Amino acid sequence: MADNSTHRCISSFFLVGVPGLQDLHCWIGIPACLLFSLTLLGNSSIIVTVRLEPSLHQPMYFFLCMLAVNDVALASSTAPKMLGIFWLDAHWTDVDMCLAQMYFIHTFCIAESALLVAMAFDRYVAVCMPLRYTTILTTPMVSKMGLAGVTRAVLLVLPCPLLIKRLPCYTQDVITHAYCEHMAVVKLASADTRVNRAYGISVALSVMVLDLGLIATSYIKILQAVFRLSSQNARSKALGTCAAHVCTILVSYTPALFSFLTHRIGKKVPPSVHIIFASSYLLVPPAVNPLVYGVKTRQIRDRVIGLFCPKRKISEN
Repeated sequence: MADNSTHRCISSFFLVGVPGLQDLHCWIGIPACLLFSLTLLGNSSIIVTVRLEPSLHQPMYFFLCMLAVNDVALASSTAPKMLGIFWLDAHWTDVDMCLAQMYFIHTFCIAESALLVAMAFDRYVAVCMPLRYTTILTTPMVSKMGLAGVTRAVLLVLPCPLLIKRLPCYTQDVITHAYCEHMAVVKLASADTRVNRAYGISVALSVMVLDLGLIATSYIKILQAVFRLSSQNARSKALGTCAAHVCTILVSYTPALFSFLTHRIGKKVPPSVHIIFASSYLLVPPAVNPLVYGVKTRQIRDRVIGLFCPKRKISEN
């Protein structure tokens, strides 16, 4: 009797939110809501601007639109449930809904990493092979690169919920997290989860090592090409075209690396710190990316200003 009750089958999970800071949930929800609002507004502005401005119909801005769409999808799969927990005490979630959220979050994260690689390749071709830029990065090629990144993400993450579904009943139904994260769900199972853990870690490490390696290789080639330029002005201009992408990489990978390391080896890191960083990884980059490209890229900045302030654009002209 006791054993059956301990290893009971459950139909829903309880998401704690930020453990240890439950009394501050209403205040934590404010920055989360602001970041989500900035994500929707900023990325929508990028998409509309590139769509309406023919001069921005170039590979760099097509990749930026793909990143904007992915950022909106990533934040939308995370923020509404977080806000429900913080403001409405909506902690319970169906098991299948939890697995669906987990699948979409990790899929969009891997897709974002692939887009950053594609954007690094775009900058490599633009700086190192400018005369062949339009022939290499044609519209069909850009579409194929985007599709390849999404396909990789879909296929890599698909086994995760399937492997979880094969597990028997759970010993616990409380997830000490603000959203359904893979390892947090796996830890609740009463069976042997070595396959789940090994697959999750191998996917995370392989994606991170491969993508960061490709990005690093691209920028090493870019720096080599830039330092061969004789003109200081040409060097500054070439590096300036990469500034926004470098900032996006730092914003995206820094909290991701910290979250990954603290979750696996950071035993002394308080759970609340880990949860805040893990949540920031999903909310901050989507909100900051449009701001980075808006500030660092003059073409985007001018068109967005013209979109929201047409009178100012006319007066400047």
